[in-house]
Amino acid sequence: MDHNHLLRHLGGVDVRVAAIDCGTNSIRLLVADIHGSVLTEVKRRMTIVRLGEGVDRTGVFSEAALTRTFTACDDYARVIDALDVDRVRFVATSASRDAANRDDLMSGIRTRLGVDPEVITGGEEALLSFRGAVEGLPPDLVSPPAVVVDIGGGSTEFVLGDRSSGGELQMQSAVSVDIGCVRMTERHLHGDPPDAEQIALVEADVAAALDRSDLAVPWRDADTLIGVAGTVTTIVALARGLSTYDPALIHGMSADLDEVEAITERLLTMDRHARAALPVMHPGRVDVIIGGALVLRAILRRAGRAVTASETDILDGVARSLAER
Repeated sequence: MDHNHLLRHLGGVDVRVAAIDCGTNSIRLLVADIHGSVLTEVKRRMTIVRLGEGVDRTGVFSEAALTRTFTACDDYARVIDALDVDRVRFVATSASRDAANRDDLMSGIRTRLGVDPEVITGGEEALLSFRGAVEGLPPDLVSPPAVVVDIGGGSTEFVLGDRSSGGELQMQSAVSVDIGCVRMTERHLHGDPPDAEQIALVEADVAAALDRSDLAVPWRDADTLIGVAGTVTTIVALARGLSTYDPALIHGMSADLDEVEAITERLLTMDRHARAALPVMHPGRVDVIIGGALVLRAILRRAGRAVTASETDILDGVARSLAER
């Protein structure tokens, strides 16, 4: 046992893990110490790489998108090495499920990180998001049954779950539908701001996808609606009028339908410059936030309840899974 491992062992940390989530819009890293059921964040990073750029249209990753992703992974590899991580897991989601040349991504990741990347199914993604979100929120904010909604770049996952009599999390049903913020933007939202016809096309796509989700998961019956990922956290931050994007403050905050309606209508009137000037807007979300807002608004219209934002999500679920290996 080397010096750093010994210090962690003496401090009661069972394992230090690194979880990487490679999505359609961003790639994210979480390094965490896990002792029993307690997860302590060491480092959390997010880089907008737009890996899924053009995949909905071409079916393949572009060379530019792969280069951006590999550059971020080189950076993450240095962080992982410096922090003396015990276990690493790399998961890829929607865009990687769709791209015909995903082997190019897989080999590049393997070379840089020394692990076999996993292209997980929508169901696996949903379960990891559910676990990360529910276990990361204070118990008084989660009234079971709960549904976790993960609005990503390429897809949106719905997962309904509860706790057993013994207190263990149990996923009851899950579904993944192709209505992510990047996919909707690239497919329909070509104006700045988009016109009524473009907005209607997104709404039609989203409505059809939500009809399919209703058949697979009775998510509207949940007592608690938890939203994860950047679309939800950004819109909740806007609804609360925050002057800066503060994850610790946003975590556990909520926004009701009226607030989401108002923020969405406001975004629909803004051009790119105006959206970029919003104090909580990450530069990588400026181009896709309208697509995400339209998805979230449609979900809340059907749910008839507020959404609670969680800054813990699939990354935290992946980290916890590593501790159990």
